[in-house]
Amino acid sequence: MTAITRAILIVLDSVGIGELPDAAEYGDAGSATLQHTAEAVGGLSLPNMGRLGLGNIASIMGIPPADSPDGCHGKMATLSKGKDTTTGHWEMMGIITDPAFPTYPNGFPSDLIEEFERRIGRKTLGNKAASGTEIIKELGAEHMRAGFPIVYTSADSVFQIAAHESIIPIDEQYGICEIARKMLVAPNNVERVIARPFVGEPGAFTRTDRRRDFSLEPTGVTLLDLIIQSGREVIGIGKIEDIFAHRGITRSNHTGANRDGIEATISAIQSGQGTLIFVNLVDFDMLHGHRNDAGGYAAALEEFDAALPRILSALGDNDLLIITADHGCDPTDASTDHSREYVPLLVYGRHAAHGIDLGIRHSLCDIAATLADVFAIDYTLGGESFGTEIG
Repeated sequence: MTAITRAILIVLDSVGIGELPDAAEYGDAGSATLQHTAEAVGGLSLPNMGRLGLGNIASIMGIPPADSPDGCHGKMATLSKGKDTTTGHWEMMGIITDPAFPTYPNGFPSDLIEEFERRIGRKTLGNKAASGTEIIKELGAEHMRAGFPIVYTSADSVFQIAAHESIIPIDEQYGICEIARKMLVAPNNVERVIARPFVGEPGAFTRTDRRRDFSLEPTGVTLLDLIIQSGREVIGIGKIEDIFAHRGITRSNHTGANRDGIEATISAIQSGQGTLIFVNLVDFDMLHGHRNDAGGYAAALEEFDAALPRILSALGDNDLLIITADHGCDPTDASTDHSREYVPLLVYGRHAAHGIDLGIRHSLCDIAATLADVFAIDYTLGGESFGTEIG
């Protein structure tokens, strides 16, 4: 068999595939992002992921099981406590998060907000759990009058800061987030500070693609660190650099919309560079899951699927493609929050095994263990490699 020397890991942000056994503990009993999205639109048309084996993982309307899948397929559980982007991505690279990062369903402590206001030289609005689109509808006009940034959170461990780009310029917004990031360490060990810039007029506000995530630094060594230490290269596309606090990344292309991330991925593959190309495509989650927009979610899935043949064609003989997700965000449930779900696992290489059922994986760490196996990296973190199964 031709040796695999490079991997492309594409994370379809929030594309879950059914509730985990502990979903009820998170308020997510019955969640199933892919299945419910398909039912909401009368069936999904994803023939290319279908050929890789997506319909063999679960029953999804419009995606029949392939008789002889071109790829290997399975699904993975999250072993970490939590159901968010950072927790999922860190686990893929070998870090189990337990206990979960703190959340603030009733808003942040008043003394913390007061100190934050003192440091940025502005008062704030909000300080509550809210949908990002709804809170700018509610407070956007007042923000434009007063010049005060909007602070809010969600069911995740996030400190989100929304501001109009004409009121607080984008570089200043990022600076405000950096101030918050330095503050939000133990005991308020908030996982992510997120800049949520928007534009427009009252009644017609829209969030821009200049969102930035300011994460805690990973709590331990990751596979990314080990790849770099071995003298090889990691290319991050999308918000990967933010998720890992810029650690373990050789080069980054901080794309916004999915279509830009897809084009950047194809270009990176065609360049022949990198040992790991690590990609996050965020539109599923940010634009559709959190807005309970099943139709938009379906369209984004179909957009990716239509681009998949170009991704496959760009692969070289020594490349391995892994497509997965980090958590769920069922757009059909009553909540606008993430959902605690299994995630799909599709694996393809021209000289890798085809049609293998990889089963139900115990942890997202299995990706790190497998890539370490493939790259012959000494690895003692979590997970169980499926390298043998894929040949």
